[in-house]
Amino acid sequence: MPIDNDYFKNRQQQNKGNNSNGGGNYQPPFEPPEFFKNFGKKAGFIYVIIIIVAALFIFKPFVIIESGQVGIKVTTGKYEDKPLNPGFHLYIPVFQKVIVVDTKVRLINYASVETSGSAGFDQSIKLNPAINILDARGLPVSIELTVQYRLTATGAPVTIATWGRAWEDKIVNPVVRNIVRNVVGGFNAEELPTKRNEIATLIENGIRTQIESLEGTPVTVESVQLREIVLPAKIKEQIERVQIANQESERVRYEVLRAKQEAEKKAALAKGEADRNRIEAQGRADAVTIEAKAQAAANKEIANSLTPRLLEMQQIQVQGKFNDALRENKDAKIFLTPGGSTPNIWVDTKDKSRDTAINK
Repeated sequence: MPIDNDYFKNRQQQNKGNNSNGGGNYQPPFEPPEFFKNFGKKAGFIYVIIIIVAALFIFKPFVIIESGQVGIKVTTGKYEDKPLNPGFHLYIPVFQKVIVVDTKVRLINYASVETSGSAGFDQSIKLNPAINILDARGLPVSIELTVQYRLTATGAPVTIATWGRAWEDKIVNPVVRNIVRNVVGGFNAEELPTKRNEIATLIENGIRTQIESLEGTPVTVESVQLREIVLPAKIKEQIERVQIANQESERVRYEVLRAKQEAEKKAALAKGEADRNRIEAQGRADAVTIEAKAQAAANKEIANSLTPRLLEMQQIQVQGKFNDALRENKDAKIFLTPGGSTPNIWVDTKDKSRDTAINK
């Protein structure tokens, strides 16, 4: 409220009148500053500024969009096709509004009540019940998986205009449940653990293809992770028994293979020993054969070298030795070998119990 300067003027005039009547030098109790004396002239301008500032805070005709978000401007109920990128944007209140949507990676966890946790205050994480399915034989199976996806920023206005703010429950969730049921429903419960990788690939490819094939590609699938396949208790027990039997069969097969390898090892060692003995015997036989051939060749050479003149010379030499033996032992008994050039000489040593035969 502006200060009334006329009031202070009237008070001053009254004080002057009182002083002129002999009231003394009276001074007013409060003298306003010069700023307040001129305030009344600028009051209208200040009122305008205050009203504008108040309107900015009350109506807030601007919005600040952060990274990982886009804005959708709505003018009298009509969505504009071009999204508002991160930054500062103005709009006209009452006639326009801006819807801010998140384009960061979002996540849906499909989990059972026992394994599901709390997402806390993070609105980008949703918790849905596990997907219950009947296998090819009609047995109940529960599938737990995690889907990561994001809203396409360029098509966000069309997506929100078409599907609404609950676009996740209309685009992602139905597709995930439908694909999982179609894929897992084609297998028997006993096959699911052994074909886990194949099933996970089929589920991910099916979800990605069906969601991203929508007109305008409103959502991009980042990844699909198959976390758990929950089987009925009877099926679990049956699979455990089969696994135990397979392990025992593998153990027996290993023992048989080990025994066979041991027998083959012993047979190889025996064969190696036999081959070694055979080779050694063959070597010795070959050595004897070679030696005999060499001896025969030597004998042949010797026989070829025995000419009549050489035999006569040897006979003369033997005859000389024979004569020397007779001179030393005149009682020697002499036997001539028929057809031989060298006689056998028996020397009488005067000892009737022993005779010595000398072959020359």
